Amino acid sequence: MSKPEVLPIDFAVPVTAYAFNADRSQLAVCPNSNVLQIYQKSANTWTLSAELKEHDKLITSVDWAPQSNRIVTCSQDRNAYVWTFQAGQWKPTLVLLRINRSATFVRWSPLENKFAVASGARAIAVCSFDPESDWWVAKHIKKPLRSTVLSLDWHPNNVLLVAGSADSRARVFSAYIKDVDSKPAPSVWGERLPFNTICGEYASPASGWIHSVSFTPSGNAIAFVSHDSNLSIIYPTGVDNPPSVFNVRLASLPHTSVTFLTEDSLIAAGHDCQPMLYRLINNNSWEFVKSLDDATGASQSNKASVAGRLNNTAFNAFKAADSMGATGGVTGVGAGDTVLTTVHQNTITSVRPFAGVPGNITHVSTAGRDGKIVIWDINSGGSGIAGLVKETSQMGL
Repeated sequence: MSKPEVLPIDFAVPVTAYAFNADRSQLAVCPNSNVLQIYQKSANTWTLSAELKEHDKLITSVDWAPQSNRIVTCSQDRNAYVWTFQAGQWKPTLVLLRINRSATFVRWSPLENKFAVASGARAIAVCSFDPESDWWVAKHIKKPLRSTVLSLDWHPNNVLLVAGSADSRARVFSAYIKDVDSKPAPSVWGERLPFNTICGEYASPASGWIHSVSFTPSGNAIAFVSHDSNLSIIYPTGVDNPPSVFNVRLASLPHTSVTFLTEDSLIAAGHDCQPMLYRLINNNSWEFVKSLDDATGASQSNKASVAGRLNNTAFNAFKAADSMGATGGVTGVGAGDTVLTTVHQNTITSVRPFAGVPGNITHVSTAGRDGKIVIWDINSGGSGIAGLVKETSQMGL
């Protein structure tokens, strides 16, 4: 298996938000501060090219629109800005969010004519541009949200939005805005979709708050990961029939981020400090396949041994700290050390597609509280997505 690429940028603090531009030659990253740094790639080096300093509190999320080349940021200061590159500089445009709590998450819609901002105000701000006032204005999705919204993802039709929140629910909403969106075609989520229509509501299996949500490439299903150490995949059906729900109980610590690679495979990562691959098996169950991290046995011969190895680094360190107040104790590590056998040395907070096209992602990127940003090749080892069926059969799944 080829080794993952660790970006040669030493942040030394947690990466709280990051995004690459369309051709992956630039990186926008927030190193646990109110400043967004822009890095430019040249050969194998990354050079700081700009610092965007409009926010006055921690930046919580950033997204870079691939077609329009605009950046959107949101922050604990309850504001969001859209950044446009003009005359060699990044120019901010204020977003009128109208929220009274921190903004927590932001993502551009597929057509890049609007974006959604999650918040601690029990609301989602769906923002579109007002050319007369030269700013971005928001319409709020509020009901039936009962707690902080922590994550969002857009449906490919540019109208539907899935949100995960701290009230242990993942919900699919309509974010249709008249005069901005075209009428969407009927889908498994419904036909009539006025703004704030609830198209689906799903609870985590053991009432854990929802860390991350994701639509499949077709938009016909969603996945979410929750703090009760569960991965859930939901396939909605007709009005008179219940949805098909697949719950994967994790062997160890919770995931904090999830993204689909294809219609039947996804990557999730979190407190175990390694990206993990899951796949739909024979159309009747979702199963863990492997870790992308070399150190945890990506080429293990059976599922049981892989699950055991996934549980012996971050989980044991956490267990030692909880039961004995010790931060050491990981096998092969000296007393007082917390060096894990994984590439990431702390929780992975974000997994994002890096290369490929929707429905066939070939690389993903991860960022963590250890200050690292890492690029992972899904096709490493010669298997890739096309070879997963053979690989899973060899693992006895």
